[in-house]
Amino acid sequence: MKKTDLVDLISLRRVNPFLRKQFLVLADLLMIVVSVIGAYLLRFDLGSTFAFYVSYAPWMIVASLLIKPVVYYLFGLYRRVWVYASTREMKVIVAAVTTASGIVALVMMALVSRGYLYLPRLIPAIDWLISIILVGGSRFSLRLLGENRSGGAHIPATAGTVKQVLIVGAGDAGVMVLRELQKTPQLNRLPVGFLDDDKNKQNQEIHGVRVVGALTDLERILQSQPIGEVIIAIPTAPGRVVRMVADICRVGGVPFRTMPGIYELLGGKVSVSRLREVDITDLLRRQPVRINDEVIGASLGGRVVLVTGAGGSIGRELCRQIARWEPSQLILLGHGENSIFEAMLDMEEEFPSLCKKAVIADVRDLPRLQNIFDTYHPQVVFHAAAHKHVSLMEKNVADAISNNVLGTRNLVTMAETHGVELLVMISTDKAIRPANVYGATKRLAEMIVLDAAHRTGRDFCVVRFGNVLGSRGSVVPLFKRQIAMGGPITINHPDMERYFMTIPEAVYLVLQAASIGRGGETFVLNMGQQVRIVDLAEDLIRLSGLEPGRDIDIVFTSIRPGDKLKEDLWDAGQTFLPTQHPDVYRLVHQNSLSGANLENAINELVQLSRANETPVVVTRLNELIPGANISKLEPSELIAAIS
Repeated sequence: MKKTDLVDLISLRRVNPFLRKQFLVLADLLMIVVSVIGAYLLRFDLGSTFAFYVSYAPWMIVASLLIKPVVYYLFGLYRRVWVYASTREMKVIVAAVTTASGIVALVMMALVSRGYLYLPRLIPAIDWLISIILVGGSRFSLRLLGENRSGGAHIPATAGTVKQVLIVGAGDAGVMVLRELQKTPQLNRLPVGFLDDDKNKQNQEIHGVRVVGALTDLERILQSQPIGEVIIAIPTAPGRVVRMVADICRVGGVPFRTMPGIYELLGGKVSVSRLREVDITDLLRRQPVRINDEVIGASLGGRVVLVTGAGGSIGRELCRQIARWEPSQLILLGHGENSIFEAMLDMEEEFPSLCKKAVIADVRDLPRLQNIFDTYHPQVVFHAAAHKHVSLMEKNVADAISNNVLGTRNLVTMAETHGVELLVMISTDKAIRPANVYGATKRLAEMIVLDAAHRTGRDFCVVRFGNVLGSRGSVVPLFKRQIAMGGPITINHPDMERYFMTIPEAVYLVLQAASIGRGGETFVLNMGQQVRIVDLAEDLIRLSGLEPGRDIDIVFTSIRPGDKLKEDLWDAGQTFLPTQHPDVYRLVHQNSLSGANLENAINELVQLSRANETPVVVTRLNELIPGANISKLEPSELIAAIS
């Protein structure tokens, strides 16, 4: 018999499960006898005393043989694959042996009390200790034999093709990668070092592999050693860390991988369906915005709050955040019944005790809004309902006017009539010098809210921000879908840039505005520099564990009607002031339209849109809004606008 066959037999990896159980049971029976005899040998010196007491040992042997295997079976000691034993299995062994020995001791004490035998008190304790050593040792020896069979860290036969691997992260995930590499020589990868920022791990060895430095040493090590691959084994690594490692490896020409799954990762067979889950904040090239909780709670707690567009990405997150501050009632208003239904399910799971109402309504329906305000008497209103897709609104101008402009006016009218204390409207950076119908309608909606604030002195304000990562219809879900399909990712222009923020950041900003607004302000977030769309796409590809150009291609199409290369958060020459929150600014607003002029302009646009006079509507929007440059779409461009 070959040595490897003997190891396989002993380690029980290739043995029939029934035979494997029999082997373990027979071994346990033998160890039970050895344990009892060993207990007597340790307790007494050889002599007459030993001979007297050992004559009663068969009683204990029989009791142990009857009881211990049954207890071991109940604890699962014959169902486990011991070549993968860990500390968890050791705990099970201790519990099983302790229980079995305790039962045997009770049986023996009962027999002693009836005068059937003599048993020194230390014998059961010694038997327990020996049993743990024998049962535990036998099981864990199988693991040692199994590891020896795997070959340890030996270099495979095809040594010329072996890649030296540097593992980033010496935590649990990194150790898992190391062990898999060491046990699977067919992967042709030899781990030569770890990088980890934990100072306590520096220059320490893990399974024979040394922690050679911190993450900041990566560039130096790649230059000084023939590293063939870098594996990022930090599943919770923030985007900046993954991006830093990726950039250094790319410059050095060294392949790198993240860790979506051990076998797929090490075998180089990561499919697009098993990508690393990308945290949206990984894509931000700045620190996420901070929130001042105290002032928000004071503005929302104990009040009736109405959220329009509550089924959308922003609206739903608004409802979640508002619910934390225990409003007396939360009204979820939306036009889509499915989205409101899903939002209510989420709210019921997270906030079962909160008083909440689902209302299916369209903000364009003024009588319906009248009924809702008469019924619920909201004190605070967050207006998130809007048509927001640029390309679709270019083709559906009438609906953009009726929903974004007329709907906002209806809501503001109801807020004025019913004494709403606070109204916050959510706007967009596309409202500045708009190049599309969507941006123009949002700018008019801003004017409506701000005009009402100045007329009434109420706390009505506007919150303006850029693109929201991960919201429905945004670029990130689109890119993720394209990556999952194997690419390519399509981008309109290589120089296109946008401001980006996450859904929680957008909601934080809205809630901050609700707490610090005094009426008539427009608030914007300090969003850092605009991000190139192509950089965002490349980040998303790399953070998913792939490489742009190699695994996923990026294809440039053309700028669609209504798109700009860059966006703005305020008009040129407009001043902005700091607020109590360091990341929120207040714009000094000068409405170009107000009062009767604004009212007449809106009435005109509504009538023109209802008459389907799209070219005239576009012309009037260009005339009414400062810096607007909206082009009328030709029939041939309509398809391109939504493609």
